[in-house]
Amino acid sequence: MVRSGPAKRTVKRAKIFAITKGFRGRARNCYSIAVRAAHKAMQYQYVARRLKKRDMRNLWIQRINYGVREHDMSYGRFIHNMVRLGVQLNRKVLSELAIHEPRTFKSLVELAKEREREGLMAVFDSQGGKIVQRTPKKERERHSLLIGKQKLKTIIETAV
Repeated sequence: MVRSGPAKRTVKRAKIFAITKGFRGRARNCYSIAVRAAHKAMQYQYVARRLKKRDMRNLWIQRINYGVREHDMSYGRFIHNMVRLGVQLNRKVLSELAIHEPRTFKSLVELAKEREREGLMAVFDSQGGKIVQRTPKKERERHSLLIGKQKLKTIIETAV
């Protein structure tokens, strides 16, 4: 006589009870309640995996912020200047540098400060030593349209 393994139902129940092992009350050993408890537990696990990523990113940002503020700079300005410099370090690595390699992190902050100073001086020098207000977006668009029409007229006149 050929013997097969346990019935499908037994295997299915064993899987559910393996998931609910360690639960309290009847959620551990009453199958109909254990099924619901296991399903809910898996939903919580799914959400928690995403929350963990969010929490870690927030932790990295806090660590970078504390490290940057030690050197008299804000987190936002630091990240902005890092992007402008083309530094490809992510927040995880920056936070590790802030904790374990403070001298390296300080040099990065100095780089960001230098980039900020250069950017401000470039704007100041391009205006001939004057700080000029930017024109509103609508005026800039209208001006660019007028220039485009003038270029078009000169192209047509030279072609004829």
